[in-house]
Amino acid sequence: MRTRRTSVALALGLSIAVGAGVAAAVVAHARDPIVIPITIHWSHFEPASVRVPVGVPVTFVITNTDPIDHEWIVGDAATHERHRTGTEPVHDARPTEISIPAETERRTTVTFAASGSEQFICHLPGHEAYGMIGTVVITP
Repeated sequence: MRTRRTSVALALGLSIAVGAGVAAAVVAHARDPIVIPITIHWSHFEPASVRVPVGVPVTFVITNTDPIDHEWIVGDAATHERHRTGTEPVHDARPTEISIPAETERRTTVTFAASGSEQFICHLPGHEAYGMIGTVVITP
């Protein structure tokens, strides 16, 4: 009888430990960034619209398949107005502003603090007018 109680207690303890481990793994994965691939092809973003949750890290993997350089600037209207007249030749200091040389891939991780939408645009000369514009929809 005592052996049976010991076995039951051991099994119960083991199942609690396994359950706690699974719960910890789920929490850890919930904090992992969401990965969203964006391809630049023929001077257009594909997809041109993405949805992301507010407050969750999102890693954008941007692949430039074109033989020319591009940039990916995401932000509000004021951000884009500043870049339309700006003189920064390369973007690497902010996760929302990156340069993607021809036929390369860049990764950047962004956490959006509020719901709404922001545009991503390539502001190299003529690229925005040609249609290098996309939208990030940030959902609650």
